[in-house]
Amino acid sequence: MASTLPASSTALRTVLRLCNRFAPAITFIGILAFWEISCRFFEIPSFLLPAPSRIAAAYLDLGWTIWLGHIWATLRVALLGYVAAIVVSIPLAVGLALSGLLSRTLFPILVIIQSTPVVAVAPIIVTTLGANDPPRIMITFLITFFPIVVSSVTGLLATPEELIELSRSLRAGRVREVLHIRLPFALPYIFSALKIATTLSIIGAVVGEFVAAERGLGFFIQFSTSFFKIPQAFAGLVLLVALSLILFRICVFVQKRFAPWSLPKSER
Repeated sequence: MASTLPASSTALRTVLRLCNRFAPAITFIGILAFWEISCRFFEIPSFLLPAPSRIAAAYLDLGWTIWLGHIWATLRVALLGYVAAIVVSIPLAVGLALSGLLSRTLFPILVIIQSTPVVAVAPIIVTTLGANDPPRIMITFLITFFPIVVSSVTGLLATPEELIELSRSLRAGRVREVLHIRLPFALPYIFSALKIATTLSIIGAVVGEFVAAERGLGFFIQFSTSFFKIPQAFAGLVLLVALSLILFRICVFVQKRFAPWSLPKSER
């Protein structure tokens, strides 16, 4: 009897450890199972809420070439807008952090731009730039650049003053101060903003496709709902979520690979 207690205790600890490790996957599978059972038990029409099995079957209704075409159209716009936001935001953040005059001049304008609903401005952007990729890239850029600017400025200004004074006592120039002290110290803030911006880039691409597009997952969802093909619309939505998660994980991988010291100890 006594010999069985340690064995049962060890088994219980093993089960708890596995549950703790795979808790997200177990929760996700449980939600899908509850969703499927509820749709079948209550006989919910698919045009109101399709069951996961119906959503999975919707992928087979269209060829993979069509799906890949829509995925690439959305991903291309999201990546171009995301990269443009990084290229503009980081140098702008450095300028705002180093110049009080520039900060007082430009930061209120940036807040006004961010406070303007992009959905309301999107038709004007499409009318101005046309119906191709440029307006959708611009919409994505407008949605993603502000978090990067704000977090980058916060990180650059959070650099300890003693480090700045030490660099100046060693007669380090402003360029070295930024590259060797401020930017490395600001990397955790910058990567946090970049992770947020990955999901926002997908949102920006979809907003642009809602306004004017002939391809893309946002266009596909809008087209499917207009014909009450709700399972297909949900299938497109699942792909959008998957794209956001993939871009987020890529950003996490880049941080772990090239700047692991910028992560908390528990995530290294």
